[in-house]
Amino acid sequence: MPLHLHLNSLQALHPRRALLGAAAVAVVSLFGSASLVAQEAFPARPIRFVVPYAAGGTTDLVARTVGARMAQTLGQPVIIDNRAGAGGNIGMDAVAKAAPDGYTVGMGAISTNALNPHIYKKMAFDPRKDFTAIGLLGNSTIVLEVGSALPVKNVAELLAHARKNPGLAYATAGTGTSMHLAGVLFAQLSKTDWVHVPYKGSAPLVTDLIGGQVPVAFDNLPASLPHIQSGKLRALAVAGAQRSPALPDVPTLAEAGLNDYAVEPWFGVYGPAGLPAPVVQRLEQALAQALADPAVKDKLVAAGFTPRSASAAELQALSLREYERLGKVARQAQMGAD
Repeated sequence: MPLHLHLNSLQALHPRRALLGAAAVAVVSLFGSASLVAQEAFPARPIRFVVPYAAGGTTDLVARTVGARMAQTLGQPVIIDNRAGAGGNIGMDAVAKAAPDGYTVGMGAISTNALNPHIYKKMAFDPRKDFTAIGLLGNSTIVLEVGSALPVKNVAELLAHARKNPGLAYATAGTGTSMHLAGVLFAQLSKTDWVHVPYKGSAPLVTDLIGGQVPVAFDNLPASLPHIQSGKLRALAVAGAQRSPALPDVPTLAEAGLNDYAVEPWFGVYGPAGLPAPVVQRLEQALAQALADPAVKDKLVAAGFTPRSASAAELQALSLREYERLGKVARQAQMGAD
């Protein structure tokens, strides 16, 4: 008998086997459909959004604002999980080691995903390999500010004071942060001697700056802006290439005399390596919708943050370019952290 029997012939010869085969096909179809439904149903439970800095800082403010809007699109809560320490490395390590199912994402930044690997002696993750880029959030503004205890009104007066007092302290939200980078470049270009005092986030930094425990700080503007507006802190300059819309009367450091000075920290959303493409697409779309919401944009801009949407592919390309660029900066400045 020929091997290429028709189905009817097989059923006639082996009715029970044909029945079992049909059942197997039905089971496979059932499981395939269930798998498809599971993918289409993402997310089916709350999503954890890791913020690798203390509550009250720029990443916290942006994550809570954007996360709340993403939750509306996704139909599930987006829960903020602050995990501060090691310049953001502790929080992003938790993201890198999470299950690649889309239920844990993190807010990476110029520091965690480009600068830190070049200055920390030990890194628990490799930002080039251990994350899946989801989408860009935008840029923050770094502000050079002083407390009321330091009687200087502009950058020129600050530099004169620093030259008379070598080893003057400046605070940042942590070692390896973009604020730390801003301070290093400030010292290099102004040829002044400073001592870096790292904090675990912007909130404790601002408290001590207001209280006079530290005289000078480089901080992300959203955390400091309310205190600048109330007069508790004095903004001397911003670190970006352009003035901030939130502080239109405050010059850039380039305008204040430090030619070619510009540090503009960027932020993005990342998941663990190996996220399924449909999950990335769903999260990317929800993020883009959040950033396009006028209410979200207005809130972020008012806080000193510049929202800027970009795709997962664009964020991945930016991360790799910045990794290479900041490696050169860190080596030249001999930046280091334990």
